[in-house]
Amino acid sequence: MPIESVPQGTVAEGFEPVREVFAATLAEEREGHAAQLAAYVDGRRVVDLWGGPEITGDSLTGVFSSTKGAAHLAVALLVQDGTLDLDEKVSHYWPEFAAEGKAGITLRDLLAHRSGVIGADDGFSLEELADDRRIAERLAGQRPFWRPGTAFGYHGLVIGALTGEVVRRVTDLTMQEFYEARIRAPYGLDFYMGLPEEQEHRVLPTLPMDPTPEQQPELDAAAVSPESLPGIAFNEHASDAVPLETLPNFRAIRAGGPASFGGMASARGLAGMYAAAISGLDGKAPLLKPDTAAEFAQIHSVGYDLVARQHESFGLGFQAEADIYPFLGAGSFGHAGAAGSVAFADPRAALSFGYNRRRCAVLGGDTPEAARLAKAVRDCVA
Repeated sequence: MPIESVPQGTVAEGFEPVREVFAATLAEEREGHAAQLAAYVDGRRVVDLWGGPEITGDSLTGVFSSTKGAAHLAVALLVQDGTLDLDEKVSHYWPEFAAEGKAGITLRDLLAHRSGVIGADDGFSLEELADDRRIAERLAGQRPFWRPGTAFGYHGLVIGALTGEVVRRVTDLTMQEFYEARIRAPYGLDFYMGLPEEQEHRVLPTLPMDPTPEQQPELDAAAVSPESLPGIAFNEHASDAVPLETLPNFRAIRAGGPASFGGMASARGLAGMYAAAISGLDGKAPLLKPDTAAEFAQIHSVGYDLVARQHESFGLGFQAEADIYPFLGAGSFGHAGAAGSVAFADPRAALSFGYNRRRCAVLGGDTPEAARLAKAVRDCVA
């Protein structure tokens, strides 16, 4: 076995099989693959592994849509506090949002990807994508791409900007500022939504997909028109669009930390955030009460996703993880990212999981190796 396929790090007693599965996933990937894996049970870290060229346990990489989990943990806290009401209209908090037939959209609708506001007619510049407030300003006057509430579709690059504007209207803090003050800093999480300059030395640039000859036809078949709903949702129709997989490699994106896709984290940070949410860390209480976690995990949208063009299921701001991974307990919630990061909480097992990879996975998140690793961890808990 090549030395870079040998996992580094530690596992707690009883979790030795996880190291073996992680080693197998490293050995099976193409040259240059690097990944991190972490897990907590009852707030105690039981898995802390990494492997591959250049990566360490302290490395930070772009986690793309796993950032949505951090953003919507912030929203969950504001609902739990009574500051936000899920069944209140978004326009109650943000009057400008009522334009173009959006007056009836509730916060619950928005979090469940049912608003139809998946992008802007003519797309966003890179500078706009780096700034959630500019995205929100553009989308306040945007006509939805389907009648709100009649269907759902993944709001891939914008949902964090939309919910973030609601957060700003009620707290006078951006989503990034609220997350930093209420979640990241108090719990010492290695998961940033807006990376400070002094942390830049830890960043590993995201590497592009490297499909095999067998995978390339599948990738070609998945291509969509830039003017389609998926193309608009992922900004492919913009005149100066940049490839999605390159976004974390721009300092403007890392610094701005767009709440839909701009987070930088280690696997420790991904798993640690969900541990803080359901179990607490280092003697600190859990961020979420069980009832809050259950409501945000409850499936609100399930079936054919107009953007993903496949079966999907969402709670409120989170993916319904037990629908993706049937070995998890009901009420599991989390989010995956385009490069292949996966993070979730399984409250029934007091389990929090984080997986992070440097090279973009072919066809994106919820990779087969993440499923194998998650099952290995869950089996050890059981």
